[in-house]
Amino acid sequence: MKFKGRVWKFGNNIDTDAIIPARYLNIYDPAGLAAHCMEDADPDFVKKVKPGDIIIGGENFGCGSSREHAPIAIKVAGVSCVVAKSFARIFYRNSFNMGLPIFESADLFDRVKEGDEIEVDADAGLIRIAGVAEPIQIVPVPPFMQELIADGGLMNHIAKQRGGVK
Repeated sequence: MKFKGRVWKFGNNIDTDAIIPARYLNIYDPAGLAAHCMEDADPDFVKKVKPGDIIIGGENFGCGSSREHAPIAIKVAGVSCVVAKSFARIFYRNSFNMGLPIFESADLFDRVKEGDEIEVDADAGLIRIAGVAEPIQIVPVPPFMQELIADGGLMNHIAKQRGGVK
């Protein structure tokens, strides 16, 4: 898996309410959720983000409530993956369940600026910043979690295991 895109940088403790505010949790359509992605952290985010772009976060990205809406909103907004110093555990699992690729890197946040172009090479376990020679390592994603991402999330993975029957 490789992802290449422009960086959107957010700080520490970005909670699920910043990712998708609670006032929109009555929206069931994924595109409707995506229209409000990161709205409280950056009101213009959805107007600026392009398909394939990458969110970079600090410590404890996705903390707060256990809402699947957050990774859905990010994914459907067109973000290809999220790289953070660390993730809240429930967001970590929800992201894989929803098919949103996420990666941990303690070093990337301090070495990248918003607007930089990066490439995340999950197979090699490396991130390359455009114009920077030395790549940055990412924490390897367990093989089962890689399968979930490749299948588009947990429900698709289960359907695939059952021969396509949902």
